[in-house]
Amino acid sequence: MFSQETVNTNITEEKNVPLMTLDEFLDWYPDGYYGRFELHNGVVIQVQPTGTHEQVAGFLASKLSVYIERLNLPFFIPRQGLIKAIDSDKSAYIPDVMVLDYNALENESLWKKRSTITQGKSIKLAVEVVSTNWQDDYLMKLGEYEKLGIGEYWIVDYLGLGGRRYIGNPKQPTILVYHLVEGEYTVNLFRGEDVVGSPTFPELNLTVQQIFAVGQ
Repeated sequence: MFSQETVNTNITEEKNVPLMTLDEFLDWYPDGYYGRFELHNGVVIQVQPTGTHEQVAGFLASKLSVYIERLNLPFFIPRQGLIKAIDSDKSAYIPDVMVLDYNALENESLWKKRSTITQGKSIKLAVEVVSTNWQDDYLMKLGEYEKLGIGEYWIVDYLGLGGRRYIGNPKQPTILVYHLVEGEYTVNLFRGEDVVGSPTFPELNLTVQQIFAVGQ
């Protein structure tokens, strides 16, 4: 059993600390008082977003919730839930917003007791709001979500922090919508007054400016 002190050491990435498996991480995971955590290749990472980051994520979650209710879709947005990496028992991620399919949860063996998703088809949409560690969203999570088969993934880069190969030069605030086609992500970029085009939520009718204004 890992103690709180052991996990704090993992977070600081000091040497000679044993790597956690997902089961060990889930057994240890504290309640919300201690914050939010992810598991990256056996190392516990504390996720501590800024207030503006949370405003943007909360705004998107509220708009998606209204859309889901209005159309009476069998989806919901959990307060917190983990996504297990498909080919590792040492990695799990918490998206900033995750839309789940009620009907798919009966096939999720870790959901009821662990609030953990293992199959991409259970996730209708994953959203990551970019922070200073932008490489996690553009490199690591993009690849992991594609391999898992998550149908739609948004990177909401409201500060324009991502690499130029992703958002162009000069950098500017951008929303990237990745859509899974034949097992690979295609991407569309949205800026300014563009209406964000979502294959899963085609009538959402939100502009990039509306979303980013919340974080200004």
